[in-house]
Amino acid sequence: MMEKEYNTLDYYNKNAKIYFEQTIIGNLKENYDKFLNRIPEKAYILDFGCGSGRDSKYFLENGYKIKAIDGSEEMCKLSSKYINQDVVCMKFDELDDENIYDAIWACSSILHVEKEILPNILDKMIRSLKPNGVIFTAFKKGEGYEIKEGKYYNFLTKEEMEKILNNLKQNANIIDYFETLSSTKRPEKVIWSNYIIQKISNS
Repeated sequence: MMEKEYNTLDYYNKNAKIYFEQTIIGNLKENYDKFLNRIPEKAYILDFGCGSGRDSKYFLENGYKIKAIDGSEEMCKLSSKYINQDVVCMKFDELDDENIYDAIWACSSILHVEKEILPNILDKMIRSLKPNGVIFTAFKKGEGYEIKEGKYYNFLTKEEMEKILNNLKQNANIIDYFETLSSTKRPEKVIWSNYIIQKISNS
């Protein structure tokens, strides 16, 4: 079997400090507002791939209950200190909750999930939501995938996302789609495709 030409978690473990410093500040107010307007006050949010902890900190400061997870041990150490709360080190495919969270925040995180695996991860995410719960997720705008800095990036069009959701065991729909420009100190300037997805209640 050919060895992968990327190891995304290895990149984040080796570059945790610089990535933390580059992403700790960013203007995500539009994203926050669109997401939080869809969920109850003091909702329970899973920050799914929290990175620096920037977004978890914002949610905690605004009265939300947070479970933050990340696959990189080094990022977890930094983000735990930053948000003054333990960040759980776990990979996306280890999510095994059911009807727990009001919402999931997956900002620039599951874009690292390979195309063939993404449907299974989204299915796990939706299953972990309470009825009518929502997911926010962001992908770089584009098509296909790329390997950059040793990281895998999955580009996902709206049509691809709709097709994935239509074929999942769990029922969910895109309820909002909008595009934003990157606002962190990362050198690359990106157009982000932002999705808000809602779990469809069977009741």
